[in-house]
Amino acid sequence: MEKNDTTQRTSYHWPEDILAALERGEITAAEAFTRFRQLESVGGFSDKEPQTNKEINDVMHELDALVGLESVKKLVREIKAFIEIQKRRQHERLVSEPIVLHMIFRGNPGTGKTTVARILGKLFRAMGVLPKGHLVEVERADLVGEYIGHTAQKTREHLKKATGGILFIDEAYSLARGGEKDFGKESVDCLCKYMEDNKENIILILAGYRKEMEKFLEVNPGLRSRFPIHMDFPDYTGAELLEIARRMLQQRQYRLAPGAEKELAIRVTGAGYISDAYAGNARLVRNLLEKAIRKQAVRLVSKPVLTRDDLMTIQYDDLREVE
Repeated sequence: MEKNDTTQRTSYHWPEDILAALERGEITAAEAFTRFRQLESVGGFSDKEPQTNKEINDVMHELDALVGLESVKKLVREIKAFIEIQKRRQHERLVSEPIVLHMIFRGNPGTGKTTVARILGKLFRAMGVLPKGHLVEVERADLVGEYIGHTAQKTREHLKKATGGILFIDEAYSLARGGEKDFGKESVDCLCKYMEDNKENIILILAGYRKEMEKFLEVNPGLRSRFPIHMDFPDYTGAELLEIARRMLQQRQYRLAPGAEKELAIRVTGAGYISDAYAGNARLVRNLLEKAIRKQAVRLVSKPVLTRDDLMTIQYDDLREVE
């Protein structure tokens, strides 16, 4: 019986997937044995249940707990539903769509791109899409070498580290900034080849500013089709930035005095603060709070007696002095 092209692209992430494919005649006994060995080498056999609703629900709760990003959360839920339905279709021996999850993340700094990428790694591991689900974060300097052949070597090294998980390339558009003669093109070619050869074992996420990423995809038209999922990360509103600041302080066991909270609200909701498209969003809020914590430390260090409340409270002057 002639094999369908779609079944050739089917992913086998669990032992039962391989057995079902063998029963359907999609793979030979020898191929099944090889796939069992491959699965065993990445830890596919375990006493632990490979896919549990609790693990997936925990990851989704972590996503939902993020401030803002409603459009991103909606798209992640769509991806989760798509994966679940394709797996059910495979189980019922129906033609299923190939699960291609390479992505483009577009947005300014500090809008949660890396955080969401880590959550996706956990989700895809829990759902059986990736065997490990870890995140390897790189930028141009990590991938591009200084002479012919060096770039491919560096790129392959990081791809190997990310195999089984996600390779997250920040400011990915910089790989095309030097034109045809730049070594960045060599890295892009290496990435594309590895994606094709290891489509079941790695997910690539290219991230960067919205306009620059659009230009990058125009320079490399073949990339757009290889990255079917595009996520836009909007800048946070002033209210969202204030909530992020409160959570950051709570995690560090600090709190704001009434005057300091008012000053923080003015800082993060002021028109001048949020009008700059490259302001830094949550990253700039974190920097602001870290400076205020240092100012508090200078204020307290010479006092002979300190209470727990003293150590936890950020006063108005601590924030006012931050530039």
